[in-house]
Amino acid sequence: MKRLMILALAALAVPAATRAEPVWPAGAKVYIISPQDGATVRSPVKVVFGLSGMGVAPAGVEQNGTGHHHLLINRDVPTGDDLLAPLPAEDGLRHFGGGQTEAMVELAPGKHTLQLIMGDWSHVPGAMPLISERISITVE
Repeated sequence: MKRLMILALAALAVPAATRAEPVWPAGAKVYIISPQDGATVRSPVKVVFGLSGMGVAPAGVEQNGTGHHHLLINRDVPTGDDLLAPLPAEDGLRHFGGGQTEAMVELAPGKHTLQLIMGDWSHVPGAMPLISERISITVE
């Protein structure tokens, strides 16, 4: 029994660098349904997420062929080693770990860019991230 406990604890201590990174299903696509690129909108902005070729699962649920949305607001897609670590919770990067497929987003008046990036059960996008096209909107 003691040996099993030690093995279980050792498994939990596996560093993120040795975890299997997400491999998204072939042909999977993430996209923004609404608002449309170039739209002029009022805040709060309803952003509707689109996904095809895979499923949505909340953070913490490890299931092949699923992930959850993250919304990049006025920022670039992470690159390099940042794609192999959980996406941080910070300004301009909204997590939808509950499996949400839409959100009301408060944005100041002016021009903004929006882009989606998928994360696996632990918020990791992987070396070959699944990202949407970046759209631009104007908030009145």
